[in-house]
Amino acid sequence: MRLRPPPGALLAAVLAAGALLSSTAAAAPPDGDARVEGALPSAAPDAPGAATNRDADQAADGEPASPAVDTALGAQGDEAAAAEPLPPVRRRVQLATRPPPLHVEYAQYGVALAAEISLDAGAACPRSGPLYSCILGSGGGLAIRGGYRSPGPWYFGGAYQFTKMDSSNLYRLGIFQQLRAEMRYMPDIGYRAAPYFSAGIGGVIYGNEWGAETGGALIFGGVGVELEVSRRAVLGVSCVYRPVLLAGWKDTANYERATAIAQFVGFELLLEVRTELGRR
Repeated sequence: MRLRPPPGALLAAVLAAGALLSSTAAAAPPDGDARVEGALPSAAPDAPGAATNRDADQAADGEPASPAVDTALGAQGDEAAAAEPLPPVRRRVQLATRPPPLHVEYAQYGVALAAEISLDAGAACPRSGPLYSCILGSGGGLAIRGGYRSPGPWYFGGAYQFTKMDSSNLYRLGIFQQLRAEMRYMPDIGYRAAPYFSAGIGGVIYGNEWGAETGGALIFGGVGVELEVSRRAVLGVSCVYRPVLLAGWKDTANYERATAIAQFVGFELLLEVRTELGRR
């Protein structure tokens, strides 16, 4: 009589045999000589180029490279910089420039010592006859002036001048008085001493002891030099040519003097001060 094992015991024996076979296959070491056909040998961890290649791959993938790679790349950059010649260095040359002028408005006024040199008295002093003695010669006196100095090169003002003239003793004190409107053009040349051009018109009177026995009109034009002692004081000299038209008159000796065009050269030594009005 043959005995059959129960079905549950047979199933348990099959599962136990399968488990034993799988554990034995996992524990067995792989064959060192086994090679997969077509596979490439991997680089050894300690190979010289392995770390560099791995770090380069990491840098390409956006990962930080190792310090060794940074040192190698820095050394290569230094060698490249040392091999290239440096461009020549050009020094900057800064030219000395004048500061811009101050745009200041001034009231300018002062006094001047004046001299009137007679070039020709015209018909007022004929060269022959009883009127040969010249009643209108040269002289000297004082001028007082004031005006407006613009921020630019222009000056506009007025002046009053009186001069004691040589009258050949026909007048006890012959006074030649002028009231003038003046202008100056003063180009900026960057120095304390600056030249200027002047011109103007005005009126005159002439007589004995501040009297007005005759009168007329004048024009003038000339040049001068102005020295800036400080921002508020200037010294200057000027020379002008001044023709004067005088109406005919009767002098104190009862001689009739004809209408004349007298010509003078005027010189002035002036001192003027400035008062600041405002800035632009």
